Amino acid sequence: MATYPIKSCYRVEAKAAEVEPWGLAGDRRWIVVDDEAKLITQRVWPAMGRIRPRCDDRGLVLQAQGAVRLEVPFPSGATAEVRHFHQWIAATSAGDVVDQWVSQVIGRSARLFYLDDPTRRTINPEFGNPDDRVSFADDYPLLLANEASLYAVNDWLAEDGDEPIAMTRFRPNVVVAGAPAWAEDDWIGRRVVIGDVAFRVPKPCSRCVLTTIDPETGEKGEQPLRVLGRHRRFPGGLMFGLNLIPDVRGKIAIGDEVAVL
Repeated sequence: MATYPIKSCYRVEAKAAEVEPWGLAGDRRWIVVDDEAKLITQRVWPAMGRIRPRCDDRGLVLQAQGAVRLEVPFPSGATAEVRHFHQWIAATSAGDVVDQWVSQVIGRSARLFYLDDPTRRTINPEFGNPDDRVSFADDYPLLLANEASLYAVNDWLAEDGDEPIAMTRFRPNVVVAGAPAWAEDDWIGRRVVIGDVAFRVPKPCSRCVLTTIDPETGEKGEQPLRVLGRHRRFPGGLMFGLNLIPDVRGKIAIGDEVAVL
């Protein structure tokens, strides 16, 4: 189980997590933008993966190799509009000191903002309800992946003479085990219950170039998109994993039973 406190930066792993209407607690509530307040991601700036955040009750603690440890309290004060892909969202600046730290670590001018109120952002109306909300995740509150499907991808990579990849390439929040490879294709439009928390499954997840970046090294290659292009190409894109929308608040943990309704 993993969260990504700052969108497109390093993950935080945990044995349990609180489920909120807009995703796992603390997941993608912070965003890095450029001088024009537009989103910066690892898709075009792999050095963002150097930032290793940790959440605490006061905000974030930021670490990166070669940089001083920095405590970032939850910011307060006036909001400003930041651009998340095609949508402008009101968020709060972390301040000049934090911006300087982030800029130095990733090697370009950048600013850090916090989404103090996730109810400001509505989910994609094509697949969600009008009252569904989402943080700074791409489109949906959570991402689920099937362990067996990763094994299938790695078998295809081995056939091509390529090295296996870790599940972290796909940046899921939740990984399930015990189902056959690609069983999740049949869960779309249904509900998945993890422990006592039910989630709607609106659609599969179309994968982008971010999956070609090793989150541990920042190195970029061609896989797994090349192999997904041969085996998992659908009208909506190259698919791996499922988007989830929580029905209720609750808590999920490693070892919870998973049921498909």
